Parts: sequence; C-alpha cells; structure tokens
Amino acid sequence: MLKVLKPEGQPGARAGACPAHGMRMAVPSSVAQLEGRHPCYSFTAEGHKKSGRLHIPVSPSCNIQCRFCRRDFNPVDQRPGVARALIAPEDAVGVVERALALCPAINVVGIAGPGDTLATGHAIRTFALVHARFPGLVKCLSTNGLLLEEKSEQLVEAGVRTVTVTVNAVDPSVLEGICSGIVYHGERLKGNAAAKTLIANQLRGIRRVTRLRAVVKVNVVLVPGVNEEHIGAVAEATAAAGASLINVIPLIPAHELAQVPAPDFIQVHDARAAAEKHLPVFTHCRQCRADACGIPGETDFAPQVYGERVAASTFSHG
Repeated sequence: MLKVLKPEGQPGARAGACPAHGMRMAVPSSVAQLEGRHPCYSFTAEGHKKSGRLHIPVSPSCNIQCRFCRRDFNPVDQRPGVARALIAPEDAVGVVERALALCPAINVVGIAGPGDTLATGHAIRTFALVHARFPGLVKCLSTNGLLLEEKSEQLVEAGVRTVTVTVNAVDPSVLEGICSGIVYHGERLKGNAAAKTLIANQLRGIRRVTRLRAVVKVNVVLVPGVNEEHIGAVAEATAAAGASLINVIPLIPAHELAQVPAPDFIQVHDARAAAEKHLPVFTHCRQCRADACGIPGETDFAPQVYGERVAASTFSHG
C-alpha cells in the first residue's frame, strides 16, 4: 500500500503570468517543474513546443456517454477519441522505443483513449510495463474520473504522476445537458442520477490522487448555451479538491451536439477569465488524437509509429 502524502502547499508555489490575461497567478511548484518537459502542463508557448508526447491507444471502451463524443478509428480526424487502431499493453514498450527513435524530444508517455483509460485495466497494465522500461519518462493519464478514486493507488504505483480529469460541470442539472448516462459497476444510470454520481466521483478522485502527489489538470469542454456560465464553478470546485490547473476546451460539434455551434473567441476568453479566478489556465491545447506522437503542432510521427492500418473494431459503453 502507498503512503498517503499531503499535497504541496502554497509556500511551494511560484508566481507566473496567466497566458490568457497576463495576470500574476500562483503556479504550484509541482506544475512549474513540468514547464518545458510536459507540453500539456507548460504555460509558455516555448515550453509547449519544447517537449514531445506519445499517446498510446490501449483503452477500448468507455463507461460514460458524452453528448458530443463520437469516437472513431481513422487516420485523419484531429480530435480526441480517434486512433488508427488499438494497441495491446504488451506491445506498448515497442511503440515507445519506435517513437523515441523518431522523436528523441518525447518526454511524456500518455494514455488518453480512445475510450476511457480506467474503464478497463489496459492503461494501468501499459503504464506498469512502460515505467519498468522507461522510468525517467513522465507518465500521464486522461480520464473522465468516474473510477479515479478507486484506481488512484494503482495508477501511482504504475508510475503515473500527471492526471487530467475532464469535468464538464459540477451541477447535475448542467451536466445532464452534456452527459446522457454512465455505467458504474455494471449499473446503467441516466439523467440526474448519472450526473450526481459522476460529479461526486470526479471530485473524490481528484482529492485522492492529489493526496498521492499526482498533479491534476482539469479539462472542461465549453458547450455554448449549456455550461458557458458554469466554468468558474467548475474551476472553483476542482481547485478545492486539489487540481493545479485548468484547460478550457472549445466544443467540437458532433454526435448529439452536432448542431451546437463551436464557441467563438469571446466565449472562450470569458470562460478562461472565469476559470482563472480559481486556477491557472492552460491555453495551448491542440485537442490531440489518442495516438498522437511528436511535438504538438510541430511534428507528427504517428504514421511511422503506428502505420496507416485502420482497425475495424467498434466501441462499447459498458
């Protein structure tokens, strides 16, 4: 069993300029240490472009259904939830070796799908194998947070030190407009019951994993007309739970929300302004694929690493 440690306090923070508005904000030292080493935890454009990341697509299924989510296998779409094919955990070390040979600037091995990373045991198994072979690389996981509390100890034992949790609302009535249902330990929940369970589990998961000294970034998808006035509340609640930074992601209209327009510059600006009252705001997100490889926005080695083969598999939400 891991010893539970207290999270770093405010004395360990340093002042940093918020990239959205130039304000001086306290950036936790745990995040500052990742500047230039982890592109998704770097506040400067230079730091974001300095380091590469590899996403290994090992997670086949999801345990929640977001109304905007349309996962797919293809080599074209530049968005989350898309990969060329699924990789078996036992093949991950070879994938990392190929990626490092092509892009020595890679410092981060992440798992961000195509399904949820904790809906199956594939991601934890992959991290354990990769960490044993490459202990110096940063291990990063993205999740919807439904199972984060109960899986936190296993994640840290497998080498994960940075965790991104997508929290789209902390009010069940708002989340109902974004998430239509969840599958929690075999039980299908919809509507308000699903939203309440997901929110409670996300906040408990953030508290638990940060007590184990993982650094948490919160992603929130900005859905115009649904949660655009709620972003500050998400930042406030997740900051209280232990999150260190937040990333406001503009909606990519798809699936049930295909007719909702993507937020404009003013809506994104206002959402970031509301969020930065509570957390430092990350602004360089590229909304990467689940099989991304290289320096975000600069290089793409995924075709060489994974090939052009596209899987014919389907996804499940159970």
